[in-house]
Amino acid sequence: MSIDWTPQLVEQLDWHWQGHVRPRLRGLADEEYFWEPAPDSWSLRPRGTSSAPVQAGSGEFTLEFAFPEPVPPPVTTIAWRLAHIIVGVFGARAGSHFGAPKLDYDSFVYAATADEALRQLDETYAAWITGVRGLDAEALERAVGPAEGPYAEHSMATLVLHINREAIHHSAEILLLRDLYRTKGI
Repeated sequence: MSIDWTPQLVEQLDWHWQGHVRPRLRGLADEEYFWEPAPDSWSLRPRGTSSAPVQAGSGEFTLEFAFPEPVPPPVTTIAWRLAHIIVGVFGARAGSHFGAPKLDYDSFVYAATADEALRQLDETYAAWITGVRGLDAEALERAVGPAEGPYAEHSMATLVLHINREAIHHSAEILLLRDLYRTKGI
């Protein structure tokens, strides 16, 4: 028996995304988007106001991080985590592999509002999942190539599984932050 893996890979992410993640992001307000759940959290900050070692972005807001990452790493805000999913998880890969616009941390214009971030999230998710839906068995077996650096020889199926895992992992963190924000005054 032969298995068509593309629908399985799409369903693994899309079921979680459509049934859990996106519905629970409805109503995200700007105050919650930027809420810092711990001291010295990494976030998106207005240009020129961050003290983080690295401040990426080309717009009014920059994304905070460091190389190497401190141990333990700072807690991150919903804004930071959404930016990571938008650029590093879906956007860069959709651009490298499926013809979507090229995205990278340094040149991206990060969202100054929760509504804008959710619009960016929806766009990059759509580009990624549409690309995955278009993969056949041969494409899933093909090496991802130089866009994935040291993982160039890995199969596209391996990349899809990795992106699914990253999206599920980071979206679960965002939903937990929403729960903590909602209950912080109780």
